[in-house]
Amino acid sequence: MSRVAIETNGRYTSQAGISRYIRGLLHGVEQSGVPNDLTYSELNWPVENLVYRQPQRAIRTFYRELIWAKCVAPRRLRMMGASVLHSTGNPFVRPLSGMAHVVTLHDLALLRYPQRFRPWLRRTGKKRLDQVRRADRVICISQFTADEAMALLDIPASRIEVIWNGCDFHPNDRRSIDEGPPDRSLPEEFFLFVGSLEPGKNLRLLREAYLLAEKEGKALPPLVIVGARWEGVAREGSHPKEWHYLGRQPDEVLTYLYRRARALVFPSRYEGFGLPVAEAMALGCPVICSRVASLPEIGGDAVHFSEMSPGGYRQAIETVAQDAHYRETLIDRGREQAMKFSWRQCAEQTMHVYREVSDRSD
Repeated sequence: MSRVAIETNGRYTSQAGISRYIRGLLHGVEQSGVPNDLTYSELNWPVENLVYRQPQRAIRTFYRELIWAKCVAPRRLRMMGASVLHSTGNPFVRPLSGMAHVVTLHDLALLRYPQRFRPWLRRTGKKRLDQVRRADRVICISQFTADEAMALLDIPASRIEVIWNGCDFHPNDRRSIDEGPPDRSLPEEFFLFVGSLEPGKNLRLLREAYLLAEKEGKALPPLVIVGARWEGVAREGSHPKEWHYLGRQPDEVLTYLYRRARALVFPSRYEGFGLPVAEAMALGCPVICSRVASLPEIGGDAVHFSEMSPGGYRQAIETVAQDAHYRETLIDRGREQAMKFSWRQCAEQTMHVYREVSDRSD
């Protein structure tokens, strides 16, 4: 029997993409059921470190990555009798001798855009990429990320498996999709932005698009912004009129917003997958984004692709706001495209990888 240790520390250090990936993967395993020849356990230090308050965050990060990972995790792996270690994010727990190692690679933004990361992550991240290079199998969440892995890390295609992320709001998911409004009033009609408010998500571009419209005497519809750390946006100058910052919101509020927004506006420069795009499509929310990174792969012909410029996004927002027939076409195509992204399918394909690497290590 193959015993797999799934490293899930990302559940306690992030509420963004990696956390949603871990949660979705485990839910998919529950949906599909674990094969008789496979068993798994979570490997983590279950202490939350979600607030960017120092020095608490630095102390917990130091303990998790330099003490727990080096001293506690190896003992846990021995106690589990694991034959496979699955690093679901940046690998900082090393597999024991003779243990197969599977790594999920979400993107290579660290190499493409190092300025987006804190000095600590830049220093440690490049060392972790060495672990990715040495892994027995690298799961890439899109073909785009696989191409990046081959080009930037020189990983051969034979050790790469492309397994798309699922979608928390997949129509065939047995979970009920609850919704609830945020604790503040919203405009009747609005566009939506979802994402961490760091520079790569490119909220600055939307600011320029809205200011351009104001300058030309054209008022764009209100924009509702969901994402943490919005205080950093204040340094870019005053925000346009009719922008509503909601901060981080739970899934039931996010569902409520997706279902009522005129469209998701997603001007991100670099995405390994782009979960908000899949989530929006699944819930009948049209998507505006650009032909960058993985987004053409994930959006297919179901999204409105805009030139990556203030004028391009201003025009895209106006088009989707004014053309009801086109918007309905995007909704229909989006729901069909979202059917491709299932956590159950993701889990089944991932368990197949566990079996393959375990058989080779026997």
